[in-house]
Amino acid sequence: MKTSLETALDNLTQSALQLELPEPDDSLTLLASGDDELLKVINAASFFRRKYFSNLVKLNYLVNIKSGFCPEDCVYCSQAKHSSADILRYPFIDTQTLMQEVQGAVKAGATRICMVASGRGPNKHDIEKVSMMVKEIKHSYPFVEICTSLGILASEQADDLKEAGVFAYNHNLNTSSDRYEHICSTHTYEDRQNTVMTAKSSSLSPCSGAIFGMGETDMDIINLAEDLRLLQPESVPVNFLLPFEGTPLAGINSLTPGRCLRILSLLRFYFPNVEIRAGAGREVHLRSLQSLSLHVVNSIFIGDYLTSEGQPHERDMEMIRDAGFIPVSHENKAVLATDSKHVAKVKVDSRKRGPGSISD
Repeated sequence: MKTSLETALDNLTQSALQLELPEPDDSLTLLASGDDELLKVINAASFFRRKYFSNLVKLNYLVNIKSGFCPEDCVYCSQAKHSSADILRYPFIDTQTLMQEVQGAVKAGATRICMVASGRGPNKHDIEKVSMMVKEIKHSYPFVEICTSLGILASEQADDLKEAGVFAYNHNLNTSSDRYEHICSTHTYEDRQNTVMTAKSSSLSPCSGAIFGMGETDMDIINLAEDLRLLQPESVPVNFLLPFEGTPLAGINSLTPGRCLRILSLLRFYFPNVEIRAGAGREVHLRSLQSLSLHVVNSIFIGDYLTSEGQPHERDMEMIRDAGFIPVSHENKAVLATDSKHVAKVKVDSRKRGPGSISD
């Protein structure tokens, strides 16, 4: 006889095969399952990751082109107006600095460059500056996808970005509509939804996801997933809260590796054929189970995030290959050069700490 989780996974699988919206009760059952059943959940979700994306992993690189000094009051953000977090704060970087970052990213295997600027939204000068940067990137690296994230966007601004060569526009919903007023008061949930639709109307690839770990309930997660589906994003970045000191959410941590993996797995059932990207917080919250996320997501950021550090690039590549996955090239066909056996050099240190000691 099947357990309630096994029944729910069967139902979720059937819905995803038909590209239909999952039933909330099945989603709740998945989120409420225990760590002792985690591999069942990941195995069910990984079917769709393999079905649509094989064993390939897309690499993305984020460039914070304008940091800090934001007038918005998003409680999770270290760049918000209320934040006293110890971060780098600077105006728009120059094009030379940007191109140095892009050159390193492409060398590391990134196929998408994500240009992010703090602020409520861009003005005319900002759009002109970013458009110039985009054209410079496309001139040197025409194969690279460029995603911009500049805040609330007007339709004519979206048109200008598209004309300059921008491929995608990112604007996350972040949390459920019911919780949004607890997360931000300087703009609305509808502002975010409208921005994604504005970008989509200008033929920019819609990129929208969320941040988890901000006190949301299981039902909040489901409601958010349903709202995201209505936007029909082509990529869904998933971030896990980094509770910076100096922000209102400092010290909050309700996430475990299992919780994170269940959230990622649930989103795979909502977006079986859509790029799901593991974003900020994966190193901190998934910890030793990071590689399991690759069986659900098909895309990750490499390098640092907006205001936090990521793990070294070499560790990301080692994790991808050790888990049996392959980073894709810009052609999305060939793969980055790699030893098929991915055998690492091993250095063994002899024990010097006494008979079986676990401490110095």
